[in-house]
Order: sequence, then structure tokens, then C-alpha cells
Amino acid sequence: MSLNLTAAGLADQKAWEAAGYALPSYDREAMITRTKESPCWVHFGAGNIFRAFQANTAQELLNNGTFDRGVIVAEGFDTEIIRDMYQPHDNLSILVTLKADGSVEKTIVGSIAESLAADTADSPDFARLKEIFTKDSLQMATFTITEKGYSLKNGAGELLPSVAADFAAGPSSVTSYMGKVASLLYERFLAGEKPVAMVSTDNCSHNGEKLSLALTAYASAWEENKLVQPGFLSYLQNPEKVSFPWTMIDKITPRPDGSIEKILEEDGLADAQPIVTSRHTYVAPFVNAEECQYLVVEDHFPNGRPPMEKSGWIFTDRETVNKTERMKVCTCLNPLHTALAVFGCLLDYELISEEMKNPVLKKLVERIGYVEGLPVVTDPGILSPKQFIDEVLNIRVPNPFMPDTPQRIATDTSQKLSIRFGETIKSYLASPELSLSDLQAIPAVFAGWLRYLMGVDDNGDAFDLSPDPLLATVRPYVQDLKLGAPADREALSKTLAPLLSDASIFGVDLISAGLSDRVLDAFVSMLHGPGAVADTLAALTAQF
Repeated sequence: MSLNLTAAGLADQKAWEAAGYALPSYDREAMITRTKESPCWVHFGAGNIFRAFQANTAQELLNNGTFDRGVIVAEGFDTEIIRDMYQPHDNLSILVTLKADGSVEKTIVGSIAESLAADTADSPDFARLKEIFTKDSLQMATFTITEKGYSLKNGAGELLPSVAADFAAGPSSVTSYMGKVASLLYERFLAGEKPVAMVSTDNCSHNGEKLSLALTAYASAWEENKLVQPGFLSYLQNPEKVSFPWTMIDKITPRPDGSIEKILEEDGLADAQPIVTSRHTYVAPFVNAEECQYLVVEDHFPNGRPPMEKSGWIFTDRETVNKTERMKVCTCLNPLHTALAVFGCLLDYELISEEMKNPVLKKLVERIGYVEGLPVVTDPGILSPKQFIDEVLNIRVPNPFMPDTPQRIATDTSQKLSIRFGETIKSYLASPELSLSDLQAIPAVFAGWLRYLMGVDDNGDAFDLSPDPLLATVRPYVQDLKLGAPADREALSKTLAPLLSDASIFGVDLISAGLSDRVLDAFVSMLHGPGAVADTLAALTAQF
């Protein structure tokens, strides 16, 4: 038996259902016709998160009959995804949901009505996008293009060449991602200043603000250079015309995994193999994702919106979105991930999920979340912080199917410590009811990071550090230390003082805050020799 992921192949419903696949329960051809005639929702970014989350949202709305149109996807970075994966499969995709109990759910997602290259070099596709953006029916454009997609400048603060060229040339000949989106909004402006919501669902703080600032920069430059009609900038800055809601998204969609590919091939799926594009995008006919997901959205849609709350999206105000983001990043998820990343590298783990089988590491992250974090957590009111941590530690992180590695999560750790741990320390310092003496696990993570910077694991073997922009700055503080050599604590204290007092890294000056001694004690203990990291953590968690 061969299962073909195409519109024609889907006609053999009994074969798909016999293999355990859930199929769309709506008239897909009728949905495609309605969507093309009266498009409501365009999404920029055709990657895995879109296919696992936003496209499945549209599918659920279609399945339960609460909406009658699907989503149109546009890809502006790697258009080979559209040409080589979406279109050969008639815009169908397989969502494989990875359950924490080791089971999988397989769903055929058919809600994508149209896939387009957001590329001015592809004139038919871009002309179609222009047409869509002039439609009265268009209510929103959503985005998953990563935080870098909104960047207009390089690390030196200079405009990227493509952005500078677009500023000078105007909307008629754009090549940058944000330039293309701005040019489409200009079409909507010319068509009568029609309202629309521009909704970033990328995993970054204040994402709506980032999108707004990027697009208004183009409008400002174009008006200044007299390349657009007056009023375009005002149109983008009028929230009753164009809104930029803030959102908080949380769902893990790892790169297509070989074990899932094997399952689908055994089902009889033809062409299950992933492809790698010339831009190094790894994409398959399927996407594998965890079962848990959250999307909290500021409810500001000047032209209305589909009833996405029927599919689990949570609509609220901007302040609550921001609180939810802080809850996740500062307490309930990200600090736990970073702790597991640092110690996972030192203790030679290859999967984050495997670390949760270690009772010492499990106890450490439980302490960080429940004991040290919850007393100062930002409670958004719409989600329970404790239940969020429960789900993270009992379902999400231990999920054996999730191929997330400590090495990947350890990337850019120097940029993460201040927000993931420093905010908690600041809250303790500001509270007369709380004592810094209760912070035991967080200083141990800082000590673990110093030990990690040595690039030597707990067995005494060298390992490669994950990419981090500050490695050249911070590694010299520990590069001369030797595992097993007696450490002069007083000399070490002086050597590390500039680093431990760096609030830009830790969020606070650890020396002034009175936490540096605790960090140093744990660090010195971790230097005693092979096995010292594990011994230090075991001794520490035994006191919890």
C-alpha cells in the first residue's frame, strides 16, 4: 500500500484512516474556492511552527464548522519551501503530535488554500499577494519569520544593504522581507486605507512592537524620499486602521526527526524523506511537534478576526500578554531549560528529556521553578503559573520524542542569564518579605555556567561550547583553571570579580547583591576533579 500526500491521493480515505491518520472533515475544494475569492488570513513564514500551529488552528476551525475559510501562506526567505514541498503536495501537510506517553497522533492538515512566494522576482505570486492585500475581506496577516526577520540593521547598527536599497528605491522594487510586507501594506493603503491586523506570532518579547517599528521605518523613509503618497505613515500609525497586536507563543516543533520519518514510511507514505534547500532549510512532508501549545494574543483586530478562541487561542489585553511572556521567560520555562542545558553539557547528556530521569537534575529544576521562582512570578491571571510549571516538568521536558539537546539550548547563554534569573533576584532584593538566603539553586546554575565555560565536562573530557557572542570576553576568566588542581579561593574571587559584578550578564551585580560567595563556593566545589559537578549538585539538592 502506498499513501500519496496529494489531493488525488487523499481521495483514498479508507487507506489513510486504516493507517491511523485523522483527515480533514470539511469540503476542501469548496474551502479553497472561498478562501481565494474572499481571503481573510495571510501568514508569512512557511516553516514548521506555522504548519504545526497556525495551519492546524485553521484546520480545527474548519473541522468544527466555526469558520469556512483557510489560510494563505507566503514565504519570503526561502521560496524553495513553496516550490519543492508545499506545491508538489497540493499544500497538504502531516502533523505528527508527539505525546509524552510515547504515542503519536497523525493528522492530515488541509487548511492551506494557497501557497505563494513572497518574492518580487516571482511576479505572478507577488502580484497575487498585492491582490489579496487590496481585498475588503482580509482581516489579518500573521508572522513566524523569527526575530531576525524584523531586523533592519546589522550588529554595528548599520542598515542592512537590502534595507538601505529599499529605503532609497521605494515600494515598487523591494527585496528585503520587511520591505516586501511594507509594499503590500502600501497597496492596501492605496485601495482605500483598509483596516488590517499585522500579528507577529514569533517567539520574542514585544513582538508586535518589533513588527510595527520595522514597517513604519519603511513608510517614514519612503515619505521622506517622496516615493509614496502622503499619509502612508499615518495609516500605519493609526491603530484603528493597522494594528500590531502583541502575542506570546509557546510550542516546540523540532526539525523533522528520522524516527518519525521511519514511522510514516512503514505506514506506506510515499516521499516521506526531508529535503534540504539551498538556503539550508530542512523541510519534510511532515512536521513533528509536542502536544502542548499556547498562543496568547492582544485582542485588537480593526477588521475583525476568525474565532480562533474556538481552537484554543487566548485573547486578552496587551498588559496580560506581557505578563504571560514574563511568566514563561523569567520563571516557568526558560530558566529551567537553561539550567538543564548548562548541566546537560557538563554531564554529557545528548537529550534534554533524558536529564529528567536524573533525580538530582529533576530536583534542581523543581527547586528553581516551584521554590525560588513562584514566590515572585508574574501571574498573568489567565494561566496558572504552577500548572504551567507542572506541565513543563511532567509532560513537556520529559517527552521522549522531543529531540532537543542541551547543546542547542546552551546557545547564547550569556544573553539569557539576566532575564531568566536576574529578574527573580531583583524581585527578591525588592521584597521585604523574601530572603536571598532562599536562593540556592540559581547561584548553582551560575556556578555551573562558569564551569561550563572551561569547555571540560565532568569526566574531564574537552567539549565544544555552543555559539555565544560573549565567549571571547568571558572565557579568559576561567581558561587557565585546571580540573583537579587546588583552587585558591581568594585569588579566584579577585580574578572573577569583574565578571561576577557584571549586571549586563547576570541581571544584577552578584557581589553587591551578596550572592557571589554562594556562586564561588559551588564553582570551587565543581573544580575538585572528575565527578565533582555531579557530587556538588547531589550535595546541594540533598539540602532542599
